[in-house]
Amino acid sequence: MSVAERIDLPEAPGGASACPACIAAPSAERLAAMAGPAGGRLVLSLPTAHCAACMTTVEGGLEKLPGVRSARVNLTLRRVSVDAEPQVTAPELIAALDRLGYEAHELDAGMLSATETDRQGRDLLMRLGVAGFSMMNVMLLSVAVWSGAEAATRDLFHWISAAIALPTVVFAGQPFFRNAWTALRARRLGMDVPISLAIILASSISLFETFHSGHHAYFDAAVMLTFFLLAGRYLDHRTRAVARSAAEELAALEVPRAILVRNGEEVTVPISELSAGDLVRVRPGGRMPVDGVVTEGFSELDRSLLTGESLPVPAGPATVVSAGEVNLTGPLTLRVTAAGRDSSLHRMADLVAVAESAKTRYTSLAERASRLYSPLVHLLSFTAFGVWMWITKGDVRTSINISAAVLIITCPCALGLAVPAVVTAASGRLFRKGLLIKDGTALERLAEVDTVVFDKTGTLTLGTPQPTDLSALSRAELAVAAGLAAASSHPLAMALAAAARDMVLPAVRIDDLREVPGFGIEGRLDGRPVRLGRAEWVGADPEPVTATYLALNGATRAITFIDRLRPGAEEAVRALTGQGKRILLLSGDTEPAVADLARRLGIREWQSGQLPAEKAARISALTAEGRRVLMVGDGLNDTAALAAAHVSISPASALDAARVASDIVLLGTDMAPIADAGRIAVRATRRIRENFAISAAYNVIAVPIALVGLATPLAAALAMSLSSISVSLNALRVK
Repeated sequence: MSVAERIDLPEAPGGASACPACIAAPSAERLAAMAGPAGGRLVLSLPTAHCAACMTTVEGGLEKLPGVRSARVNLTLRRVSVDAEPQVTAPELIAALDRLGYEAHELDAGMLSATETDRQGRDLLMRLGVAGFSMMNVMLLSVAVWSGAEAATRDLFHWISAAIALPTVVFAGQPFFRNAWTALRARRLGMDVPISLAIILASSISLFETFHSGHHAYFDAAVMLTFFLLAGRYLDHRTRAVARSAAEELAALEVPRAILVRNGEEVTVPISELSAGDLVRVRPGGRMPVDGVVTEGFSELDRSLLTGESLPVPAGPATVVSAGEVNLTGPLTLRVTAAGRDSSLHRMADLVAVAESAKTRYTSLAERASRLYSPLVHLLSFTAFGVWMWITKGDVRTSINISAAVLIITCPCALGLAVPAVVTAASGRLFRKGLLIKDGTALERLAEVDTVVFDKTGTLTLGTPQPTDLSALSRAELAVAAGLAAASSHPLAMALAAAARDMVLPAVRIDDLREVPGFGIEGRLDGRPVRLGRAEWVGADPEPVTATYLALNGATRAITFIDRLRPGAEEAVRALTGQGKRILLLSGDTEPAVADLARRLGIREWQSGQLPAEKAARISALTAEGRRVLMVGDGLNDTAALAAAHVSISPASALDAARVASDIVLLGTDMAPIADAGRIAVRATRRIRENFAISAAYNVIAVPIALVGLATPLAAALAMSLSSISVSLNALRVK
């Protein structure tokens, strides 16, 4: 065979690149694989869900259905994500939720956006405006009555007030009345039942007084009560919208239509009509509507919203692109690999939404407390009515007012929002920094970390090393080394294989190729064993630099490499050290290379030559000492260590096994956000505890005030709204 023939080297898994930003290019596509089949998850909107009791009822009711594996409610987004068998359909789930007393609608997986949220906000604002206008008119009439209007004049003003107030209450109070009715039909007591009862009681007392020519009617109080309850709900709605989740951030990047190239002509079609193999054209300034491979054109891509990387990345034929990226400078033609529900962007959003809805110990605590709330609220209200009837010797109006105030003031809204508002705000903030939380409990565990363990190659360094001395090897030796390297996923082997593909080398056939994690790759050449890997494994003397070693014909040769620090590595280590965390470096590389990196980063504790089992054992030992360990790694030899750690992070460029084993994925190449993640997690946990304290303090103070008759229904409505808003605003303090 001619020496001039090029060696046929297959692409190494993951692909090596000299461009760090390019490593993150297919991150969305690779991450999507972790979400599993898209068809097994259904997402439904729950516009009437408000509190932790709703969460418990919906999840418990759906999980009892045959074929439903799990159901998780995201209270902040008012959605439920159901993991079910393929035979379970959305109409079946909607019918089951209707029996539970909840309105539900299937969300189009390709069109998840803030549209429904905006519609609800506009509806609340419209009803709030009607209530406010009517309230001002009724108050003007009330001023005349309170100023001394007598007999027929007073009765006339009362009837005019009734004509304005009653239709207003019926119209503006519909959000409360609908939710209360569906809850009662399902034989449960939701948060809107006591609110609706209080509004009806206030209106009924006023109508009773008007019929009997009473001196005072309270139509102004009924309308004001409705107005302030709506104001509280609208402000709560707006604060939830500000605390936009990472799932919504991803969903907002989805494009509803694409330009399909069909028989040379451009046709704009919905994303749902696209399938794998279609050609799609993306003009400059447009967002990628699908996952695909560039077939024609040259441009630059902005991946900042997906990876956190600020620098644009070049794109040309064979470049892999993901839905959501922005085409900057030139037109591109893509061959579709996945679209709509199957796109990496949508499946990432689904994965994040499930993580945001996961239960933590704080969520479980809030659910248990809210489960007791509704029966306790009504018991307190009826007790207050009875006691005050006895104290006032049958004063129905006073007793009903106090009973209504108790119903309103003890609403469990703040408790229901205590956890989901913070988790949603924190996960959204971390996503904007380039960190994608896969596991919903990761944030809670990350706040407890006191020790951080780093891998070296591909983690603290870019993982794109360059061989430095290939000319020192003969062409035959280099061909064998390249043939072995092409079958390995180790960063050094991938770099060697990539360099060899650009050289004209003799073709070799290596049989029985086998990768030994932590050691290297071996095979047989003409019946003789050949190896490429660690110095001690191939029988070579280690070099004082990063290197891999070739064992061929009884001799060994060293192939040395240079590598660069990953951007933000120094800042991350410095910030984590400043937070008081213990930092360790565990690497399978040689002692000189590890020692040099540790010195450059200021890491005092390090170990070289670590095998996969030794890394996992070291983390287990730290855990046994009472340490809470964060493991940051990316290789096959890090998988066991990632799984053994209290919480784990891997870069998007990591192997599939490492990303699956990790709790959080770093989407970009910059490591600085890792330190931010620890700080945000601690603050998020603090905000959750503060929210519990706010909710508890509110009820401890407010309920007795209402019971002793010092709070009117109107004052109770103001207090209840302020408690919910304060919890939501406190969640936004996660920075």
